Amino acid sequence: MILMAKRKGKSRRRLGDWRESFVAGESQDALSDKEKFAPRSVKLPAGRAETAAENLDSLPKREGMVIGLFARGALVESEGQRLLCGIAKTFRASPDTSPLAVGDEVTVAITPPRHASGQQKDMTRADGMILFRAPRRTALSRPQPISGKRQDRYTTEVFEKVLAANMDAILIVASTRQPPLRHGLIDRLLIIAERGGLQPVLAINKIDLGDADEQVLEDFAHLNIKIFRVSAATKEGISSLKDALAAKRTVLAGQSGVGKSSLVNAIVPGAEAATGSVRLKDQRGRHTTSATKIYHLDGGMIVDTPGVREAGINLQASELPWFFPEFEPFAAQCKFRDCTHTHEPACAVRQAVEEGLLYSRRYESYLRILQTLEE
Repeated sequence: MILMAKRKGKSRRRLGDWRESFVAGESQDALSDKEKFAPRSVKLPAGRAETAAENLDSLPKREGMVIGLFARGALVESEGQRLLCGIAKTFRASPDTSPLAVGDEVTVAITPPRHASGQQKDMTRADGMILFRAPRRTALSRPQPISGKRQDRYTTEVFEKVLAANMDAILIVASTRQPPLRHGLIDRLLIIAERGGLQPVLAINKIDLGDADEQVLEDFAHLNIKIFRVSAATKEGISSLKDALAAKRTVLAGQSGVGKSSLVNAIVPGAEAATGSVRLKDQRGRHTTSATKIYHLDGGMIVDTPGVREAGINLQASELPWFFPEFEPFAAQCKFRDCTHTHEPACAVRQAVEEGLLYSRRYESYLRILQTLEE
């Protein structure tokens, strides 16, 4: 009992520190700095998440947006305030996808403070309870295999982990050098964007180190994607990119070391996002984003989440050709309706590649992704 009391007291202190940092009206800079106090191990004290039983229907309601997550609840931004919220017992969501994600629009029941007039408020108490979540307009997600005992809790073998919800665009950041541009990763992120309903925007960073190969960019330009050549170091192209992201909810994506955090600092004044360097030995970047960060920008926002380092795709192999739109005019001419464009005779897509009507690099990327989906 003594040990349990000590653990509960420690949980209360950690939660109190985190809550004070976020809800006391501090700036966005403080939000980024204090995220280290909000790891997923932080939990509401026992019983707090269950307080919803006390007449939730009679409590005042607010609409808000999830801007942070922890083990038993979420940080919700509503009417200019940040509310630390538990999850009501009546909350329902699909067991095969993340119940809550950054960007989710939720309804919160505001719980009354438990303190006498004139006394300091109990900083470990939740400000409200999340009752339900509005349907998601878009979702940036990745598959997460389910194994072990957890399999009994799900109806599928793959859990859909939602990294960000209700975003308008995905800003795919690549670099010309240090590290070199990874075409395959961009192709995968384009598929994820299309599947999630997000508008892709491609930013080629570090042009001060050398311009990107025009042939490489041509592979993506024909897909009607907005492409920006920028330099976070010299600020070249930043103004145009900032205008393109204004009034939009944008999620960042790209491999480590391409300068995502530096780009945020160039676009958002005072962001002070942590930056890292590239190891010269293997040209790999260092991870600097360990928790989701939100930066407000001209009526919109930029969401930087560590989950978009990997571009996992949750698709059936037969669905993949639909995410290579340049294949469509030729696929209709294939001899077989279920043609995979790999080995079938009279495949119009393979013929178009051989004749130079389709980009061979994109086709090779298609084959690599198809192989991973069939494994």
